[in-house]
Amino acid sequence: MTDFLDILANPAFWVAVLRIATPLILGTLGVLLCERAGVLNLGIEGIMVAGAFTGWLAVYAGAPLWVGVGVAALTGMVFGLLHAFLTVGLALSQHVSGLGITLLATALSYFGYRVSFPKVNTPPTITPFAPMDWLPVPILNAQTALTLFALLLVPVVGWVLYRTPLGLALRMVGENPQAAESQGVSVAATRTGAIVAGSALMGVAGSFLTLSAFNAFFFNMVNGRGWICVALVVFASWRPGKALIGALLFAFFDALQLRLQQSGDAVLPYQLYLMLPYLLSILALVLVARKASYPQALMKPYRKGER
Repeated sequence: MTDFLDILANPAFWVAVLRIATPLILGTLGVLLCERAGVLNLGIEGIMVAGAFTGWLAVYAGAPLWVGVGVAALTGMVFGLLHAFLTVGLALSQHVSGLGITLLATALSYFGYRVSFPKVNTPPTITPFAPMDWLPVPILNAQTALTLFALLLVPVVGWVLYRTPLGLALRMVGENPQAAESQGVSVAATRTGAIVAGSALMGVAGSFLTLSAFNAFFFNMVNGRGWICVALVVFASWRPGKALIGALLFAFFDALQLRLQQSGDAVLPYQLYLMLPYLLSILALVLVARKASYPQALMKPYRKGER
């Protein structure tokens, strides 16, 4: 119990929580935009890998860090367009398309890495984003600008969804696309725009890992974070504010298990500590998701003129 309280009292622990939560916040907001428009995007895992690789490669080639973030976002948009073409344009299975994009994006990223660095055993490194030491806010000033961007994006997305005509149109096509179409809203264009924007955020989430959290690209670095984001959207009941809480909650559990593993008094096998954030997140998901109100047209293809 003493060790647990010592962990919570250590500012470095909360710095780690916020750092771990950042890619989850960005990725969850990306999934939320897609699903609010009625489209499931299981391509997030591969899009995050591709964003991590292309953003890092651009910076390694000499581009500024923010250009690397832009390249990652553009990469996500390209895969988002592909997903939109398959699921909105051709009305194919959203599950199959998303999983296919994850496999494609991951394979292309690993292939691109091998082609770019055929004889390198140790991943080349870059100079990542520096902490915001100038910011007079404890814990936050130990983070990078991408973390601040992720936190500020939460109220922005909430404002767009609930306070603008664009957000109303997006939510309409996710709830009742026939009614949206009758009001002059293009379901195809709105869903495509939401998928592209959401996928761009997924790419940026991946770039955080190589441009901020670490300074290199290596295989399996995304490590299932994309699937966690899909679950967090359900936990959040498709609301940006609750998505932030869910991401911070998972990050808290993840940072806690890392500290518990490092504790000299740890008596449990390390595998149990590794399971801790996932077990507790599943428990929270079960408790919350039963009352969640999901978009009624989620995963339902829409063809104009059909009822």
